[in-house]
Amino acid sequence: MATKIRLQRHGRKGYAFYKIVVADSRAPRDGKFIERIGSYNPNTNPATIDLDFDRALYWLQVGAQPTDTTRNILSKEGVCLKKHLLEGVKKGAFDEAAVETKFQAWLKNKQQASQALKDKDRESAKVEAKVRLDAEKEANKAKAAEVAKKKAEIAATEATTHAEASGEAVEEKAE
Repeated sequence: MATKIRLQRHGRKGYAFYKIVVADSRAPRDGKFIERIGSYNPNTNPATIDLDFDRALYWLQVGAQPTDTTRNILSKEGVCLKKHLLEGVKKGAFDEAAVETKFQAWLKNKQQASQALKDKDRESAKVEAKVRLDAEKEANKAKAAEVAKKKAEIAATEATTHAEASGEAVEEKAE
């Protein structure tokens, strides 16, 4: 039986999320599967991946073929690297301890890179919010100056009409 590690679509139209499953290659996309090993939600930023690392590694080692998208997910999570390193152990290139140290070093670098990316995004969001706030303050100042100008014009107009009206009243009394 040819097994595949693939995505099984769930969710509503335009808002899909996926289960990562091991299935017979002849089974339909959303049909019967052997085992669910994780989930993938591309709707969040960054995409959320929940994966049973050990089971994914087991299925890769027994010959399950991942689809392209699933291969990218497994590579991003380090399952493919761990499989590659364990193949080196089988061939005698290095031992289990070396595999663990190499994998932990890779994992640490990956976490640092993702944290740096998150920090950069957070900082750019702060800068963007500050720029928007400053632009809004400038727009509010311009509006306030415009309103003050209009109020001054209206007050001047009312003062002249009031003065003219009082001047007409004085002329009427004089007559």
